[in-house]
Amino acid sequence: MMEKKIKALLTLLKIEFYAMWVIVIGLIAGYECGILEEGVLIGNDNAMYVAQLTGVLLAICLIPMSLRIFNLSLTKYIKTLNIENALKSYRRWSEVRIILLLVVAVFNISLYYWTMDNTGLLCGGMAVLASMFCIPGKKRILSELDLTKEEEEEV
Repeated sequence: MMEKKIKALLTLLKIEFYAMWVIVIGLIAGYECGILEEGVLIGNDNAMYVAQLTGVLLAICLIPMSLRIFNLSLTKYIKTLNIENALKSYRRWSEVRIILLLVVAVFNISLYYWTMDNTGLLCGGMAVLASMFCIPGKKRILSELDLTKEEEEEV
């Protein structure tokens, strides 16, 4: 029974993780194919400055927060719950982490195409790279929720 719930959770987390990548790649394809307009902020120095500052601040704040907040919630909160509630909370915090990284990536990649300045590309790239620390896996879920010890005791 618990194995099915873990497998279902893993499937949902993988779908959400790959959806993030599809959104990012779709956004890039939209700009590259001319579907979305490039260079909308070129010539407006004040708007470019504010947008770039916002993109950098988003990257500086949300990338570490997305990785750290999950770890804090895992150690302080999720591990104290029963297994069913722990799985729900684990999913919720995994989704929050992916959404925070997605916000940074989408804004900064769009910023790159709006300004044609590499600042947005670098910050968006950092968010996409940080998502590599969020790849869902069965071993990861079991170890983060301390379920490997329980499974060994059952055998």
